[in-house]
Amino acid sequence: MHRVAVIAVPPATTFDLSIPELVLGETTVNGCPGYVVRFCTAEPGVVAGNGGLGITVPNGLEIVEDSDTVIVTGTGARDDIDPRVLQALRRTAAAGRRIASICTGAFVLAQADLLEGRSATTYWAKSEEFRSRFPSVDLRPDALYVEDGNVLTSAGLSAGIDLCLHLVRSDYGAATANAVARLVVAAPVRPGGQAQFIASPLPPENGTSLAATRAWALERLPEPLTRAELAAHARTSVRTLTRRFHAETGLSPLQWLLHQRIELAKELLESTDLPMERVAQRSGLVTTDSLRQHMSRRTGLTPSAYRAAFTRRAAPRTRVSSPPQPQAGGDQLPGRDR
Repeated sequence: MHRVAVIAVPPATTFDLSIPELVLGETTVNGCPGYVVRFCTAEPGVVAGNGGLGITVPNGLEIVEDSDTVIVTGTGARDDIDPRVLQALRRTAAAGRRIASICTGAFVLAQADLLEGRSATTYWAKSEEFRSRFPSVDLRPDALYVEDGNVLTSAGLSAGIDLCLHLVRSDYGAATANAVARLVVAAPVRPGGQAQFIASPLPPENGTSLAATRAWALERLPEPLTRAELAAHARTSVRTLTRRFHAETGLSPLQWLLHQRIELAKELLESTDLPMERVAQRSGLVTTDSLRQHMSRRTGLTPSAYRAAFTRRAAPRTRVSSPPQPQAGGDQLPGRDR
């Protein structure tokens, strides 16, 4: 039986803390449990959790020593990690055993110097903080989970389920992982990464000389606008338009148009039943291949998968849904001004 130690670092994220037992604890192999999951902390007893909850953790860090896998779950702590936790993690790494983190548990692994020079991920909303504090870590903010040698990290909250299913798949094979996924009502392998959840706002506008032209263009996104047409509306040269556009928006005119078209496509996918051809046309992305390519690049999901995941239309009272199926991508840039 595979022994797993889950370390609670106060204030612990209670949802994250429950995931290893809910997923790994459901694993059976030939009728026997695949894992024994035990919880521990530096000071056994009541551990502070988020939302004012208290969680009773019965074990100290001594159980880490005989565990095959050690998981650090999410925490609100940043600079005051108990040195005993860091030491236990370093000893585990030195022994060559597997170490994983869920959500902001990656901050704990980084403070223990276990992510130095490695690829890792964490909750996307904390990515900038993580990158500024640990620049030597190759942060992959779009990934649901990252495996680099014997160290694994996952994104926030439900990505911990993806990580634990990956552990089951690595230890006992795809069939066992798929059976556990059915029990916990999760996709065995979720399409896309964190990019599907990350908002991508435009840089702040720092000027108004082209504001009227930008507003004019927003009303004409389905049209194949060119830089020459934008420059004509702004009554300036293409060169001056490009220079001012970059100064005011941080983007070239065509980059700005593409961003706006993708955002419009996302809105249409979320709020309408339009077929993909019409979504592509109305957003100015022109073709379904172009729509698929740019949606996949921006969100990590195909248009149909994005619609299934984020639809805002009123749902019927009873609905049976199936996981989205991946589709092949195209390679076409919208608009005639290349």
